[in-house]
Amino acid sequence: MLSDEEIQRDLEKLRDIVARHKVPGAPLAIHSEVIDGQEFEVFSNAPTNLSGLYDLALQEADKTFFVYLEERHTFQEVYDMARRLARVLIERYKIKRGDRIAICARNSPEWCLAYMAVTLLGAVIVPMNSWWRSTELEYGLQDSGSKLIFVDQARFQHITPYLAKKDIEIVMIRPESETGFSEFYSLLDRVDPLSDEEISQLGVVPEDNASIMYTSGSTGKPKGVLSTHRNIINALYTWKFVREINEILRPELLVEENPEYQPAILVNVPLFHVTGSHAQFLASFISPRKFVMMYKWDPEKALELIEKERISVFHGVPTMTWEIMQSPKFSSTDISSLRAVQSGGAPRPPEHLTMILQKFPEVAIPGLGYGLTETNAIGAIISGGFYQAKPHSTGRPSPPVTSMRIIDENNNELPNGKRGEICIKGPTIMKGYWNQPEATAQVIKDGWFHTGDIGLLDALGFLIILDRAKDIVIRGGENIGCAEVEYAITEHPAVSEVSVYGIPDDRLGEIPCASVMVKGSQTLDDEELKKFLSSKIADFKIPERFYFQYEQLPRIASGKIAKKEIRQQVIDKIFTS
Repeated sequence: MLSDEEIQRDLEKLRDIVARHKVPGAPLAIHSEVIDGQEFEVFSNAPTNLSGLYDLALQEADKTFFVYLEERHTFQEVYDMARRLARVLIERYKIKRGDRIAICARNSPEWCLAYMAVTLLGAVIVPMNSWWRSTELEYGLQDSGSKLIFVDQARFQHITPYLAKKDIEIVMIRPESETGFSEFYSLLDRVDPLSDEEISQLGVVPEDNASIMYTSGSTGKPKGVLSTHRNIINALYTWKFVREINEILRPELLVEENPEYQPAILVNVPLFHVTGSHAQFLASFISPRKFVMMYKWDPEKALELIEKERISVFHGVPTMTWEIMQSPKFSSTDISSLRAVQSGGAPRPPEHLTMILQKFPEVAIPGLGYGLTETNAIGAIISGGFYQAKPHSTGRPSPPVTSMRIIDENNNELPNGKRGEICIKGPTIMKGYWNQPEATAQVIKDGWFHTGDIGLLDALGFLIILDRAKDIVIRGGENIGCAEVEYAITEHPAVSEVSVYGIPDDRLGEIPCASVMVKGSQTLDDEELKKFLSSKIADFKIPERFYFQYEQLPRIASGKIAKKEIRQQVIDKIFTS
């Protein structure tokens, strides 16, 4: 394990490497640019739009790209299908630059192709949470103003009631019965791909809107995070930069990909999250790699695919790494192809890292990242020796275009070692919340995004996250806005008031729980309330434990419900019983 002195020496070397790696003329050079009145450092040689990113895939045109169940598609096939679908959207559905197109489906090649087609023609992709229910889907479609939705059979059943209320085009992904709407692949028959010239004429520029991704916040309904092409591409190039400088710093700890096998990543998280769409899918264009999609998460199946497809990168929420390590098949599975065991989307308990170091090959470098939907998953990153030495940290600010500071309640920057709110600045920060300028102004001030997370930078500049200011629960990488769940619960006629909070869980990190005050003449139990909520909010948002009482919930001095006190009482009761 590295000592503080060794870490300090490595950090000095790293600063020199970063300085050389970003100079003018270098492949990953940066320059200063003014965007919406704010000056940012941006990557000079990155593609100007996502279409240019997709062009990079042709470096490996004849190699396998998508693997899904028994299906396999090359980079060239994927590239051509996406361009054909883009022509269909323009010519058949009259989609124009700036139009919003939703997608709500489980992970599949069609999901990825839809994302590519929509963004390369300059329309805005709206990846919707595939676990949402009818009212949530209706809200997302209405809020985004989507003109068309790509949807699979399971999600189609949820949006059917909405179709009578609004005129929206439907494209079916893998329909299991006749729906009366066009099937995805049938649209591509006898259609020519858009040419380079046709795409160039669309004139998509870096500051054009590219995606709206919904995130659960602390104030009720999810907010649409609007990102531009530049936001997304600079996030992808940040990861590329970080990987390259770390390889220069400690090449002895990184083994080159075995030339016998094609680099490959296991796709084990939903693509509607930035971890899936950005760190897994879009990043696979910059350093072309095989993209192996799981039908659904299953630790035994994951191990089977790691061995069969010679997976080199295992990347997901910490729960997934924990589950494959706990699997009875782990010891009998050949995992020698792995070169990285990474996670994001939720904190990883330090004890997980200890087990990773014991169970995975020495060349499988552990890593952890911190970011938000609003930052396109960029914030801080840690791996290798740094991570082993500082398992409670989530790393240092991601170079070279990201800045981070800790502030107090008066917006004053705090020195290292002082606790405050984490703020991030850089070209990966969202353009804003869709149609919510006031909410945007509350979190983006002078170019700095106020995360709502509480933390500190230690003496060596490593970020340690201590708490969150936002009222959310992170369950296995899924953000749950407590206020949204509270609103749904209070709609039950027997509920007087409620407080929703998270408690620690070894597998999922946190699980949502609720303390409920029941009206004096009513009765209520877990089963009835869960059934009531099942039609209103996604299953993962429904509290796993309810605590019912007839007296008023405790208050703080201001008269607000004492959520922290209630939460601590429940934790004490559970873990001391």
